Amino acid sequence: MEFKINKLEDWQEIVDHIIPEIKYNILLLKGNLGAGKTTFTQVLLKNLGSTDEVNSPTYSIVNEYNTPKGKIFHFDLYRLKSIEEVYDIGIEEYLDNAFLCIIEWPEVYEDELYGLKYHTMSIVNTGEEREITFD
Repeated sequence: MEFKINKLEDWQEIVDHIIPEIKYNILLLKGNLGAGKTTFTQVLLKNLGSTDEVNSPTYSIVNEYNTPKGKIFHFDLYRLKSIEEVYDIGIEEYLDNAFLCIIEWPEVYEDELYGLKYHTMSIVNTGEEREITFD
């Protein structure tokens, strides 16, 4: 699926299209700084029924949110430099106990997902609009 948006309100339309397509409990979010990864996550969680305040897990590495469907863990792996650091935060336990794990900056961990089913969403900020792909 591909989308183009150019204003904040457009995220709702993206989420409306994506929620029915979520089949796996892992969603990799890729995009440059300021692309809208956390903004997308805020709209997604609201639509999944979370009343929690959603913010970037840049410093905490992982944030936990409650929804009627179960726990959602939101990761930001930007500061992690090795796969060992990813395992040190206990990522496997989170993956095993989540309705959904949203992973920003997943590149350090992506090779470890071999054989698992997951979704990937890419957000590119072109300066004029955001180009989004989801699979």
